[in-house]
Amino acid sequence: MNVAKGGYRVFSANSNAACTELAKRITERLGVELGKAVVYQEPNRETRVEIKESVRGQDIFIIQTISRDVNTAVMELLIMAYACKTSCARNIIGVIPYFPYSKQCKMRKRGSIVCKLLACMLAKAGEQLLELCLTEVWVVCGVLEEIWGVFNLPVESVVRKANAMLAFISRGIQDYRNAIIVAKSPAAAKRAQSYAERLRLGLAVIHGEAQYAEYDLVDGRHSPPAVKNTMIHSGLELPLMMPKEKPPITVVGDVGGRIAIIVDDIIDDVDSFVAAAEILKERGAYKIYVMATHGLLSADAPSLIEESAINEVVVTNTIPHEVQKLQCPKIKTVDVSMILSEAIRRIHNGESMSYLFRNITVDD
Repeated sequence: MNVAKGGYRVFSANSNAACTELAKRITERLGVELGKAVVYQEPNRETRVEIKESVRGQDIFIIQTISRDVNTAVMELLIMAYACKTSCARNIIGVIPYFPYSKQCKMRKRGSIVCKLLACMLAKAGEQLLELCLTEVWVVCGVLEEIWGVFNLPVESVVRKANAMLAFISRGIQDYRNAIIVAKSPAAAKRAQSYAERLRLGLAVIHGEAQYAEYDLVDGRHSPPAVKNTMIHSGLELPLMMPKEKPPITVVGDVGGRIAIIVDDIIDDVDSFVAAAEILKERGAYKIYVMATHGLLSADAPSLIEESAINEVVVTNTIPHEVQKLQCPKIKTVDVSMILSEAIRRIHNGESMSYLFRNITVDD
């Protein structure tokens, strides 16, 4: 019988094998058994969840790694939370290592902020539909700072505060003191600066790497047709807006004779990382690492990495990538189960979470 110490249970939804593997690592560190539940799809693709043990009066932690079949995984999380609530659980905390639609967190022309929509769904589910079913949401991602304000639930970004990558850099990269942290675009400079300050390393920024999609240029700015390089509006002559042009690529910072460490939240389409590595190699960097919290690594990403100037790509185990590792030995994994298990223990016991995020060990 699964008797968790201190009145809490840890369940895993059924999004993928890595979710179950991460949940098993967490429960092993906590010294409890993984909660018994069955999650499956009906023939008509409806999701069904059955909780196979009592959760009355318990704190429930639901671990849901969402990567491939995103929409099904979201429903699994909500339905499992609802099932626990209707079984009289005290608190239900959603632990979402990779928050879906994170890359759709900014407004595009005639589009929508899908990440905000999902945040609102979870907030409403916890607030009304599930009667405070989801009392807290955890993510292992820093992308969501733009949409945290829409949550009416507490949100913890665990690895954003206690970044396991810092320990890997300080212990796993030989002569890391000769390294320099690199932002592959100005948009990533803030994140890179955080790494550089905590590791006491230099900072470099690649400018001109950003790509602009074709539909950015077809947005109606040339309608009505221009007359003599001006547009007429309400009797006023306005200068014609020129289309965006990609600036020439430059590297701000000296990377010559250094180890270059490119940092980002997500690595999926690796073309920009490969191009950045080529630029750094031309500027004299003798080793190039890529550090990313979530390794989606879709399509032919492993083969592109293997053939590139990148020496290693380091990601966490929030998303399954065992197949990609077989295709590309350059891909390495950092385990985040220790951080998550300690966070679960502290939140259940009402202990301070700030202690977990203080004094990250980095040898001086």
